[in-house]
Amino acid sequence: MSEQNIQPVFSLDKIYIKDLSLEVPNAPQIFLNREQPNIELNISFNTVQVEEGVYQTVLHAVVNAKIGEQQMFLIELDQAGIFQLRNIPTEQMDLIQNIECPNMLFPYLREAVTDVTTRAGFLPVILTPINFAYLYQQKQAQEAANAAGASVN
Repeated sequence: MSEQNIQPVFSLDKIYIKDLSLEVPNAPQIFLNREQPNIELNISFNTVQVEEGVYQTVLHAVVNAKIGEQQMFLIELDQAGIFQLRNIPTEQMDLIQNIECPNMLFPYLREAVTDVTTRAGFLPVILTPINFAYLYQQKQAQEAANAAGASVN
């Protein structure tokens, strides 16, 4: 078979929640408070090779809700996916792993956060979409700035 006939493969084989934690440390008193909480979202992700052409991406989210200094709830969630990435040009692999894989997983993470907050007795938390392409561009710019700074020293 010639190299021209080898088609790239990019597919999502499995989506699953790898880890989920919910803490409501001030229940039941927190339910009596009618103030709107301040909700902070921290999100990160990583991709690791599981075997040849198979990768796992884990999107890690921490959703922290507080009213003043009082903890309302804390959710930690790892939304994972198994991806087939075969015959992908090397220069495109980084883009797929840092933009496309997290983009495909985020709606599932978002749905899980909404479901967990509702089941915990709170108003649903609906996370705003995240632009992973923009985050990737920021990361690349920061790495370039760091490399330029390191070469000056």
